[in-house]
Amino acid sequence: MPTLKAAKRYATALLELAKERDEVDDILDDIEFIHNTLGDSRELVVFLKSPIINFDDKIGALEKLFFDEISEPTQLFLKLLSRKDRINLLHQITEAFIEKYKEYAGIITVNVYIARELNDEQRELLHQNLEEKTRKKVDMNITVDESLKGGMAIRIDDTVIDGTVKHKLEELEESLLSTTVE
Repeated sequence: MPTLKAAKRYATALLELAKERDEVDDILDDIEFIHNTLGDSRELVVFLKSPIINFDDKIGALEKLFFDEISEPTQLFLKLLSRKDRINLLHQITEAFIEKYKEYAGIITVNVYIARELNDEQRELLHQNLEEKTRKKVDMNITVDESLKGGMAIRIDDTVIDGTVKHKLEELEESLLSTTVE
């Protein structure tokens, strides 16, 4: 789902507020908590997006769910979203905030596709090597796909480094098919 411009603007404003107040880590924790809760509850997302439910009921539900666990600036932010009739964008705003935070903190997301699960030592070594090669903090997501046969593919933004056995076999097949036999 593409993030709306409005969600990005609210996320940027919240990050700027967090930086001004020197509370970036606290607000990040709050936003991640809200994001994870929304991700685990499709019903809550539908509730917040519903045009039938009034905003007082929505903020009341959010107060009961979150206000004992989150900081005052985040509480005020949720109230602002409610008053501005933007609480329906909360899930997108939390996604955008996490993206903005990663940019601010110099963290890149790296997706790794492998044929078999890695042990802890292999994961740590891969993580260290990725941080060393990219010279950035790495948020690593690993996906196991047995169809790859072996090796790994790494995706950083729009760049893919494919060292999987499946990819090598496809290249070999293409090469053999394109070769003319005389």
